[in-house]
Formats: sequence, C-alpha cells, structure tokens
Amino acid sequence: MTIATRGAVKNLSVDELKETGAEIILSNTYHLLLEPGMKIMEKAGGLHNFMNWQGPILTDSGGYQVFSLSKHRQISKQGVSFHDPKNGRKYFLTPEAVIKIQKSIGSDIMMVLDECPPYPSTKNYAKDSLELTLQWARRCKMAFTKLKMTGSRRQGAKNRKQLLFGIVQGGTHEVLRIYSAKETVKIGFDGYAIGGVAVGEPQAYRKQVLHWVIPNLPENKPRYLMGVGRPDEIVEAVKNGIDMFDCVIPTREARHGRLYLWKNPKSQILNSKQIPNSKFKTTNFYKTVNIFNAKFKKDMSPVNDTNLKQYSKAYLHHLFRTNEPLGMRLATLNNVGFYLQLMRQIRQGIMFGDI
Repeated sequence: MTIATRGAVKNLSVDELKETGAEIILSNTYHLLLEPGMKIMEKAGGLHNFMNWQGPILTDSGGYQVFSLSKHRQISKQGVSFHDPKNGRKYFLTPEAVIKIQKSIGSDIMMVLDECPPYPSTKNYAKDSLELTLQWARRCKMAFTKLKMTGSRRQGAKNRKQLLFGIVQGGTHEVLRIYSAKETVKIGFDGYAIGGVAVGEPQAYRKQVLHWVIPNLPENKPRYLMGVGRPDEIVEAVKNGIDMFDCVIPTREARHGRLYLWKNPKSQILNSKQIPNSKFKTTNFYKTVNIFNAKFKKDMSPVNDTNLKQYSKAYLHHLFRTNEPLGMRLATLNNVGFYLQLMRQIRQGIMFGDI
C-alpha cells in the first residue's frame, strides 16, 4: 500500500498514482483528524471524494502516533489523550471514537486502536500494553458492529463492504505474541495485522515474530505486516505467509534522491505466460542508487525501462542538483512503480511456485 498519510501520496497526483498500477493506498486517521478535520471530511463525502481516489483506502487508527508522539500523549484504559504539537489543541481518542472517525473518512479497511510498545520493552510492560490493546480491540469490534448495523439500515449494503482488522502486539516475547494472536483471532476480524515490527528492533527479531504469529492466524484471512519494508524484507515475509504491506520507504527515499532499480531489468516477468526465474530466492535482485552521485552527471542511460524510460539519469541528477521539484516527483514515480511492479512479480512468482 502506497502511503498517502494526509490524503495525498507525496509529489504524485492521483492520475500518476493510477498509472503506476496502485490499487490501494494507506492514510492516517490521526493526521486527518487534525487536518482537515472530520467536519470537512464529512462535507466532502469522505476521503475518496476529497482526494478523487476511488480505489480502496486503509486507514491506520492512529496507534502508531501513540508510539511516535509519546511526549505529547497520555494513555489510560479509556483511550489516549494528546495535544497537537502545532497549536496545542487537545484531543481524546477512544476505541469508539477511532471507529467513528474512520467511518467519517470512509475507510474501506479500518484498523483497531492499539498501543505499540517501543523496542526494547520489558516483558511486564509488553504484557500490560498487550492487555490494553486487546481491551481496545474488543471495544473497537463492538463499536464497528454497532455502526455497521445502523449504517446498513440507513444507507444500504454499501456499508457492509467496510472491513475491520485486528492488530497483534507483544513485543519480542514469544509467549506474548502467541497469546496476542490467539486472543485477537477469538475476537474475530476481517483481517489480522502484525504490529510493532518496525520500531527499531533488529531484523532477526522480525523473522522470529513471524514464525511465532503466522501459525496462529487464520489462513483464509489477510495477514498484514505493518511498516515493512525493503524489497528483500517483503519477499522474505511473503515466503512466511504475509499478504499485505505498507511502508514509507518508496516515497521517503525518493525525496532524498535514492532510487530502487532492478539489477537485471531484462529478466523481469512481463506477462503471466512466462515462467519466472529464481530471482526471489536471493536478496540480490535489486539495487539502490544515489542520483546525487557525480557519476550520473554524464549518464545518458534511462532511469528505468518502464515509466521513466524517456528520462536519463543525467537529467534526474541535474534536477536534484538544482533543487527542481520535478526531480522528487520523477524519483517518486520510479520508486512507487518499482515497488508495485515487485508485488506483481511476487504474485506471479507464487502462481508458478517460485516463492
């Protein structure tokens, strides 16, 4: 899922996003609550209309901000109180409020409110945090069910398409992760996310968490690994049973002139009739380049052989060196295009048993 935190993918229009093959985006409940606010969102008829995107939208509940904005919030059993660091305005997010806000946004996939414990966390802290997340998950499910029933009577079957995902937490503690997975499944959700795996812990812990959690999640429900990651991390996670991802890497790296490229573009799968090679059996299938590097000043080869084949690396180098905004836009098109092409390659790799 390409990141559109505040209702926009940085540096791309919706039309450009569609051209990359994007099918679903991720926006953030917390940031949309602050700006433009729910009154504007409701007046616009939801985020789809507001940003002119008619594909699916998943919204993070704001749980990550409970982690990242720890200096500006207070946690209680009821919810999270925080103030906007820009203007000091106070807010109080409860599980019920989070569902209501996501309803106003018109999210196709809502996330429950959770607490993401920092790394490292003691087992006692992680356990208390996990119990709180489970309590909030139950309350979110009740609020979602109530709103769904009320909305379906008022507005028809459209509301039944909205989904709610639970989130598995528990830090890097095996017993807690397994307990969290089992208890979250008992509540019953449309899909299951694994949180707390992109908050500074070593990569080895992420693999362990997947090995603990995946066997305890239903095979017939989507599994979503939150905040991950780099191309090789995504491939590895898919091999372990993950279906969905989101990450800021494609757009954030693009703004700093770092491009994701295939090492051997000619080996890419161009259509479903071609049998893929074993490129995904290694991490050596892509490279990153810094377009600021002086070696690209005279490089007239195309940026890639797909959506930017009409532009040279030298031109992109020039744009970044002269601070032309078009540089970030083109780099973002490259990276988002690469990641979405990677996901298409992975799907075909699964079809042919290569992954």
